[in-house]
Amino acid sequence: MTEPEVRPGEIVGDAPDRADATLMFIGRIRTPFHRLRDCPRQGSAADGPVCRIEIDEPWRQAMHGLEAHSRLQVLYWMDKARRDLLVQMPRTGAGRAGTFALRSPMRPNPIAVSLVTVTAIEDGAILVRGLDCLDGTPLLDVKPCRSRSAQRDEAASGSGSRPAEEALE
Repeated sequence: MTEPEVRPGEIVGDAPDRADATLMFIGRIRTPFHRLRDCPRQGSAADGPVCRIEIDEPWRQAMHGLEAHSRLQVLYWMDKARRDLLVQMPRTGAGRAGTFALRSPMRPNPIAVSLVTVTAIEDGAILVRGLDCLDGTPLLDVKPCRSRSAQRDEAASGSGSRPAEEALE
């Protein structure tokens, strides 16, 4: 894989030679996006293309109960992203900015999160709208979205139950 080129004005840093954590990919994300420039800046949960989150066999039982949720947080590993940029020149042309001041996938740990709308659940797969990653992107985790009011109600009641339909505030 060739790393995306460094734009004029960007600054590259030297990463330490160490690893502090181990992650397991639990599946792959299938999207219509095959090149970085084809990916939207942020996916649209309302009218973006339907994408497929494929869950690997050992993790499929963990999908139990997902049908009760219309919105999910999807965490994924932007495996094609540079990991050495300190200062970037955003595509928007807004001027230089530090990596931590941007939502760019080019970061030391290219973990991305999207809030998606579930369109269907199949055996071993979740169909969603709202993703902004390349086809074949490794999947880290899937979590139901819960509104702040649902979290407050749950905390006040001391129950661990969740409403069947949960929306973001």
